[in-house]
Amino acid sequence: MTTLAKANLVTRETVGKLEHRFGKKRLFWGGGAILLVILLLTLRGFTNKPKTPNMPGPRPVTTARVITQDVPLYLDEIGTTAAYETVQIQAQVSGQIVSREFQDGAEVKKGDLLFQIDPRPYQAALASAQADLALNQATLKRQEQLRREKVTASQEWDTAQANASRSEAAVAAAQVNLERCYIKAPIDGRVGLRNVDVGNVVGPTSTTPLVTIMGMDPIYSDFTVAEPDLPLVRRYLNNPNLKVVTDAEGDNIDPRDGKLYFIDNAVQPGAGTVKVRGVTPNPDRALWPSQFVKVRLVLDIIKEAKLVPGSAVQIGQNGPYVFVVLADSTLELRQVKPGQPQGDLVVINEGVEKGETVVTSGQLQLAPKMKVNPRESGPDGNEKPALR
Repeated sequence: MTTLAKANLVTRETVGKLEHRFGKKRLFWGGGAILLVILLLTLRGFTNKPKTPNMPGPRPVTTARVITQDVPLYLDEIGTTAAYETVQIQAQVSGQIVSREFQDGAEVKKGDLLFQIDPRPYQAALASAQADLALNQATLKRQEQLRREKVTASQEWDTAQANASRSEAAVAAAQVNLERCYIKAPIDGRVGLRNVDVGNVVGPTSTTPLVTIMGMDPIYSDFTVAEPDLPLVRRYLNNPNLKVVTDAEGDNIDPRDGKLYFIDNAVQPGAGTVKVRGVTPNPDRALWPSQFVKVRLVLDIIKEAKLVPGSAVQIGQNGPYVFVVLADSTLELRQVKPGQPQGDLVVINEGVEKGETVVTSGQLQLAPKMKVNPRESGPDGNEKPALR
């Protein structure tokens, strides 16, 4: 009997014994379960077989071109505005206020009537002075006639002449006092809240002004410059590009250009700053006295400055740097010297050239000589394929 035949015989005998012992049905389900386990183990062996690793492709990054344009050299400060002129209106003659000719907070022009003091006492004083003047002038005329006829003493003529001159001065003084009853605006500006009403008696000795007028066009911009920046400011004092730009935050009005008006002659003790004042046109009254403003002191214009997005500049152990994308889409790390920010851009004084491409996002885990897939940022903020 062959070995295969013996194996078949043994297998049949074993199966027969198992059927006799467990039953044919149980034997069938048990054998199926064993075969299923063997199949699952076989499949697991195939799935756990190590795969050949795929080489990573170029890393995607966002890039931008180095551009050049004229940008300002500036200092940014916080300041306040101040009225160009401030006048406190005081009564110069005594009397009762009989009229008020303005509304509180109104704009007035130079020469506009503000208050009227009762003029009747001063009209009477003027009339009396004019009468005295007429009498003294008549006396002087008679003395002049007598003097020509040489029938009067020179002393009497001198007295008549002095009385006539004194009367002329009295008339002039009375006329001035009468005019002061009509209180007028000495400047163009905006009046504040009045401090007296009609019916009050006022005079030159009153300590409270009748009203205050502030000239608002132009307007001052007051700010300070730190002591370390003073040499830079002094260097550009005669520069034709020097100007003061004033902007009130949240007013939806464009910043407006003004001129440098004043620099203090000393550093403020303990503060380490120098007072500076600019003067700015304000025809629309967009700026108000004592308002907090942002002030930019523009010292000069930098011609053809190199600019990159601020996000391109990273800080490393050796200082600021950028990743430059070369023509073969590999990276080069460049140490740079950044200058002043210009909005979302920043000036690069050294390290890059016009037209080069720098990485603006995706710098994490980048390294020199690494291959990248650049996507240049478009003007609308979306990405576009880099042009080469």
